Amino acid sequence: MFYGKVIGSVWATQKEEGMDNLKLMVVQPIDFTGHAQGAAVIAVDRIGAGVGEHVIISRGSPARALFGGKNVPIDAMVVGIVDSFDVVKAQDGSEDE
Repeated sequence: MFYGKVIGSVWATQKEEGMDNLKLMVVQPIDFTGHAQGAAVIAVDRIGAGVGEHVIISRGSPARALFGGKNVPIDAMVVGIVDSFDVVKAQDGSEDE
C-alpha cells in the first residue's frame, strides 16, 4: 500500500468488461511530509474520494481481490480516505521506521 493525493480524474467511455461504472482517479504517491514520491497512478475509486484528498492505495493482486474473485484489469485501488495521521520522529529528527 502507499499514501497519496488525488490530483485528477480519468473519464473513459470505452472500458474493458468488469470495469463498467468504476470511477478512475489520478493519484500522486507522496511521503508523509507531502512531497511527491514517484510517478502518478490511475486507481479505481469505489469509496468516493475527491480531488485534493489524501488516500491509501492498494496495488496488484490485493486490489483485484476486492472484486470477489472476478478477473478485472485493476492494478491500483483507493482503499481508504485519510482523515489524519501521526508520524513519530526519531531522536535524530528522521522519521522512525
